[in-house]
Amino acid sequence: MSEKKTFDKIIDAVAAIFLPVINLLTAAGILKGILAICVAAGWLSDASDTYRILAAMGDAVFYFLPVLLAFTSAKKFGANPYTAVVIAGVLLYPDLNQTLESGTTMYFLGIPVFSAIYHSSVITILMTVGLLAFVEKGLDRIFPEVIRGFLTPFISVILVGLVTLMAFGPIGTLISNGLAAGYEFLYDLSPAAAGLVLGACFQLLVIFGLHWGIMLVSMNNVAALGHDTVLALFGPSIFAQAGAALAVLVRSKNGKTRTVCASSVISALFGITEPALFGVNLPRKTPMIAVCLGGGVGGAIAGISGAQAGGFAIPSLATLPVFFGNGFVLFVISCLVGFLVAFICTLFLRFEADLKITEEEEVKATN
Repeated sequence: MSEKKTFDKIIDAVAAIFLPVINLLTAAGILKGILAICVAAGWLSDASDTYRILAAMGDAVFYFLPVLLAFTSAKKFGANPYTAVVIAGVLLYPDLNQTLESGTTMYFLGIPVFSAIYHSSVITILMTVGLLAFVEKGLDRIFPEVIRGFLTPFISVILVGLVTLMAFGPIGTLISNGLAAGYEFLYDLSPAAAGLVLGACFQLLVIFGLHWGIMLVSMNNVAALGHDTVLALFGPSIFAQAGAALAVLVRSKNGKTRTVCASSVISALFGITEPALFGVNLPRKTPMIAVCLGGGVGGAIAGISGAQAGGFAIPSLATLPVFFGNGFVLFVISCLVGFLVAFICTLFLRFEADLKITEEEEVKATN
C-alpha cells in the first residue's frame, strides 16, 4: 500500500508540475509548425526578419522551459517560487550558459564546473527545486524570523546554484540524453510495433493518470533531440476516442446522452479526451475495446510513417501543423484510421448505448 501511495504521489507531482504549462507548450508548438509550413510552401524565408521574430516567439517557451518548471515545481514541492526562478535564471544567464554549452569546463575556486545543457532542460531543474525545498526548510528552522526573509534566499541561491552547476547539471544532462537515446533505440527496433503498443494502451494509461510519464518522455525528447515521435505514436488513440464517442452518439436514442456524446467528440478532436473517456466510453466499457483497436492500428501506421513533432503539443486537429515534415501525410491518415476503426467497431460491438448518466458523469463530460 505504501508503494502504491508513493507511486500515486509521483504521478500527482508530475501532473501538477507540467499541467500549467501544457497550453503554452502547445501554442508554441503550433506556431513552430505553421512556420515550417510557411517555409516549405515558399511563403516565408527562414532568413527573413519576420521569420526570426516569429521563430523567437515559438522557441522562447521551450528555451526558457526551466524557468516555467522552476515556478510550477516550487509550488508543488513547497519551495519559494521566486527563488526557484532566480536559480533557473542563473542556469540560463547568457555568459555562463554559452560557455558551458560550448563544452568548456569552468572553475569555481579551483573546483571544476563541467559543461551541461540547461536551455529546454527538464530533469535538471526538477532536481534543483527539490533540493531548494529541502534547503529552505532547513534554513528556516535555523534562522530567526527577523533575518530569515533575506538570509534564506541569499544562501539558497548560492548553495543550490553551485550544487546544480557542479552536479545536477551534468547528471541531469546525462539522464536526459540517456532517456532520449534509450527511447530512440527502442523506436528504431520497430516503429510500427512501438506505435501499436503505445497507441493501443495510451488511453488506458489516461484512466490512471499514468500518461504523464509518457508526457515526460516526450518533453524530454523535444528538449534533448529537438523533435519527438512519442506524440505521433499515441496521436491516433486520441482520434479513436472521438470516433468511439461518435458511434455511441449514432446508436443512442436518448437526447441527453447524444448531447454529452456530441460535446465529447468535439473535445476529443481538439485533444481533450477525458470527457469522451470518462463521460461516454468508459462507463459503457465495450467502446473502450474499439478505442484500443483504433489507437493500436493507427499507432502502427504512425510508426511506419516516421512522423515527428517539432515541438510539444497534444495531438489534435488544431495541432496537426506541429507534425508537419517527413511522414506528415501518412500521420494524418493514421489519425483518420484510428478514428474510423474505433467508430466502425463501436457501431457493431454489443453494448447498451443509453445508460443512465449520473451527475458525476455529466460533470466530467461537460468540463
